[in-house]
Amino acid sequence: MSRAGDRILGLGLLVLALAYGWAAQQWPEPFGGAEGVGPETFPTILSVMLVAGSLYLMIRPDPDAQWPAAKSLMELVIALVVLVAYAFLLEPLGFVISTTLAVGTLSWRMGATPGKALATGAVSAVLVFGLFNYGLSLSLPAGLLEVR
Repeated sequence: MSRAGDRILGLGLLVLALAYGWAAQQWPEPFGGAEGVGPETFPTILSVMLVAGSLYLMIRPDPDAQWPAAKSLMELVIALVVLVAYAFLLEPLGFVISTTLAVGTLSWRMGATPGKALATGAVSAVLVFGLFNYGLSLSLPAGLLEVR
């Protein structure tokens, strides 16, 4: 990818970041009034980071960027498919199960043995679930693990 390619990518990411940040601000105010941390906090932080990264790409493009080899490109495609599937499975399966599967699959693709990859996915899913649900009081979808 050339300098122009980096700048075009940076511009596209800037548009995406601004749209994402705007959409994050459209969440309705939580019941009981405004809070310090609400549903828009994390997406807003991500959009600010993406704006910074896209501006950097546009201002200082890499002069000798190379496209990844076919194997690396295939791994990126697999990661993208896993993340899209994760987004679709998050609500029906729940955070813990879908995150375990996604993180486990990505860890396995990065070279971990299947058992260690699954353990990494499960531990990280439970820890993040606990942090969000109990530490930040932001509920995540329980999915199949919902107690009825």
